[in-house]
Amino acid sequence: MIKVLVVEDEPVAADAHRVYVERMPGFTVSGVVHSGGDALRFCEREPVDLVLLDFYLPDTHGLAVCRSLRAAGLPIDVIAVTSARDLALVKAAVSVGVVQYLLKPFTFASLREKLERYAEFHGASGEVSGQAEIDRALGTLRTTERQALPKGMSGQTLEAITEVLASAADGLSAGAAATAIGASRVTARRYLEYLADNGLAQREPRYGQVGRPEVWYKPKTV
Repeated sequence: MIKVLVVEDEPVAADAHRVYVERMPGFTVSGVVHSGGDALRFCEREPVDLVLLDFYLPDTHGLAVCRSLRAAGLPIDVIAVTSARDLALVKAAVSVGVVQYLLKPFTFASLREKLERYAEFHGASGEVSGQAEIDRALGTLRTTERQALPKGMSGQTLEAITEVLASAADGLSAGAAATAIGASRVTARRYLEYLADNGLAQREPRYGQVGRPEVWYKPKTV
């Protein structure tokens, strides 16, 4: 079993990460902590193979946690799970040994793909016969294709809907989302339903004065 430590300061997000990891065969959650200091102390006393690491922690930055793990000589891999989109930060993450980088918000399918690839890499052993096998082993960590969307859906529209949803703390209707991105209500609803089905949004009925309740969608931070 691959032992995972979840490091996330938001309790709701931390619990979601834990649930996601526990759904993966071959993985087990060793612990959940909410700060960099607690993460380092946990890794020093408990066996951990992989850390799911948020970068914006209350006491330090995730990069500092990575550097401390390396300085302590702990053979622990790190998957960054963060909203940080700065390419300079991504490069810095690579330089301190981050093996995967997953942007928030994300679906279970996206995390599953990362963990499946990591498991393949982690499980490789023995001596290789040549450069091709080394390249293949390292290549297992890299996503060669984007997660397939249902037919007729585009990644650009999904990203636009995701951004609108993330900014609507109180939720929004399909009509409001459609207006925000300049699409039809039917299109917006399809993408919102996709996010809800994948755990990134939650449905909530809103009752007006007359007629059937309207479905609103609220962001679900993970």
